[in-house]
Amino acid sequence: MGDLHWYPGHMAKAKRAIAEDLKLIDVIIELTDARAPMSSRNPDIDAMANGKDRIMVMSKSDLAESPANDIWIGYFRDLGLDTACVDLKSGAGMKKVKSLLAGAAERKHEKDKKKGIRMQRPVRALVCGIPNVGKSTFINSMAGKNIAKTGNRPGVTKGKQWITVSKGIELLDSPGLLWPKIEDERAALNLALLGSMNDEVIDRERLITELAGILRERYSSMLSGLYGILPEDDREAVLSKIAITMNMLQKGGQPDIDRAKHYFLDSFRGGKLGRITLELPG
Repeated sequence: MGDLHWYPGHMAKAKRAIAEDLKLIDVIIELTDARAPMSSRNPDIDAMANGKDRIMVMSKSDLAESPANDIWIGYFRDLGLDTACVDLKSGAGMKKVKSLLAGAAERKHEKDKKKGIRMQRPVRALVCGIPNVGKSTFINSMAGKNIAKTGNRPGVTKGKQWITVSKGIELLDSPGLLWPKIEDERAALNLALLGSMNDEVIDRERLITELAGILRERYSSMLSGLYGILPEDDREAVLSKIAITMNMLQKGGQPDIDRAKHYFLDSFRGGKLGRITLELPG
């Protein structure tokens, strides 16, 4: 799926910078999108972690199905990863993350004591993940104030930002990072649907077709309730019904398909269609 790859030069630079920063880091906090937790994990982070303490944070959990969130939490815990779900809008789940981070800090101090190190420096955690997964919003919630730069598009975070979130704990923000070659076709599609790639390099027509297919197959009752869409409706019928329902009409009363396309994808990304999970373990 070459047309869905996006790895601009600044990401290669960011990867080198993160590898260098890891020398200063005690804990890695990896954010992944709860709607596609596996697709939105960067495999390079595993390679760079090199035995560091890890915390997995499934962000935007309010946009994914609650039962699916529980399944993914169990999956990651079975892999030995401390895991929490967070709702970045309400802050739900942040206490759990802080508790996991405090536990990691305590383990760090215990290791230092065994090494004869009495002077306790701040425990440093790197917040990392793919673009548009909510890293800066997460850090602001952890700190209780707007410190990190935020945005709803990939590539907002630039430069190095150390943020003190509590006594003895510091976080380092990092740019969103994809990997050079996304070999899994479904993962590439999911990343594009989530908005983790630059939309200018994506075949939007294909993306709309894939999204319509996924929702017809797994969320037909949701589409039926919102727009009167039936499982047998093709893409054009789906978009026509969306346009008519949302009063997106051209002169003469014809449905405005182009407006419906943008609305459909943006509504999914913003959670306006309902709680949707794109993948489950296995």
